[in-house]
Amino acid sequence: MDFTVRPVRPEEYEQAGDLVAEAYLADGLLTFGEDDEYVHELRDAGGRAAAERTEVLVAVDGDGRTDGGRVLGAVTFVTAGSPFAELSGPGEGEFRMLAVAREARGRGVGEALVRACLDRARGLGAQRMVLSSTPEMATAHRLYGRLGFVRTPDRDWFPLPDLPLWAFVADL
Repeated sequence: MDFTVRPVRPEEYEQAGDLVAEAYLADGLLTFGEDDEYVHELRDAGGRAAAERTEVLVAVDGDGRTDGGRVLGAVTFVTAGSPFAELSGPGEGEFRMLAVAREARGRGVGEALVRACLDRARGLGAQRMVLSSTPEMATAHRLYGRLGFVRTPDRDWFPLPDLPLWAFVADL
């Protein structure tokens, strides 16, 4: 790999948050575009990184040890009880807000970020990893399937009346 996955650094909060928001906007995942309330949460990587039971991981160019590496992708890893947890219960890890810069797609960045979350969950003794995804995210669903996630309709939910979120679960 020509990139490294590691926890986000404070000087990268803005770059990571912008990357996530821009990926969601470019992929048409925000109903109201730039005016969507969720865009502010996506941009707030620093707020997520500071939250209890929450970690923002980034993929950066190169070995990740030097400052100034370009952020290629980001994901938010949480455990049950995190203010950012949506599905996770006891014994489960969860990830949210996975995004890869358009120019970095196809390099394995998304897969590396998901694998890092799986490793974090295993390291904490979790038995399962859970996530939510919109029905339109077919490319992401294929990645999740390759990594052992199974669609779990009984855990689907609606954060808004017309916004279904599909649940996926992987046993660890």
